[in-house]
Amino acid sequence: MFLISKLVWIFAQPLSLAFFLVFLALLAGLLRWRILSILGAAGSALILFVTLYTTAGNLLMQGLEQRFAKPAADPDSLQCMIVLGGAFENEVNTARHGIEFNGGADRFIEALRLAQKFPQSRILVSGGDGSISGIYEGDAAASERFFPLFGVGRDRLIEERQSRTTFENAVNTKEFLASQGLSNCLLITSGFHMPRSVGIFRKLGIDIVPWPTDYRTDGQVRLGFDFTQPNLNAQNMATAIREWYGLVGYYLAGRTSELYPQ
Repeated sequence: MFLISKLVWIFAQPLSLAFFLVFLALLAGLLRWRILSILGAAGSALILFVTLYTTAGNLLMQGLEQRFAKPAADPDSLQCMIVLGGAFENEVNTARHGIEFNGGADRFIEALRLAQKFPQSRILVSGGDGSISGIYEGDAAASERFFPLFGVGRDRLIEERQSRTTFENAVNTKEFLASQGLSNCLLITSGFHMPRSVGIFRKLGIDIVPWPTDYRTDGQVRLGFDFTQPNLNAQNMATAIREWYGLVGYYLAGRTSELYPQ
């Protein structure tokens, strides 16, 4: 299932679909299938334009982010928090033995803030190597270097290093929580990733409090054109589409409690 999901995403992401349609148009042109060639070229151009020069991706991202609102105030007390992986540059960290973050760094910054405010809380970091090769260290391993730099003792960390997917995050986390006698933890992950994560955790009967972070939109996106930041538009479109693939796929596989949890 893991390998299949990786391969599906390689070919099903927006830019890959655009490339496939270009290839189809060229092939149809060589075979003198004029209508199919025109449709392929037009379809590719449409995907590229919508992805690069409209706010469609940002709008999809915003919908995911607004599904679970972040509580207005910190809890009065905190026993534990679960931080889902996806925030470290694992390939770079493996090669350079450093602590390099990607755009999801807010997951660990928020966890660090809460860890310093609630010094008795435990931190369960769930994240192994999610690459196809499986040769890199995961977020759990990198977190063992990160948190102690800011005064958070290693004895407070619970490292789940085997998971490669969000489903495996939840399955493995459930075992760790049971062994440590922990429950009703905060679930810290990116806002766009929260609906799928909550659906899986609920399906497995894990009590969590959603604590979204790492927002990519301002919450006021409207559908329109945007010629100023095509790279960011494409990135947000790809991320949002991938989440929706995950939501639909996990729901059909019976891994989430509902299609679009709230």
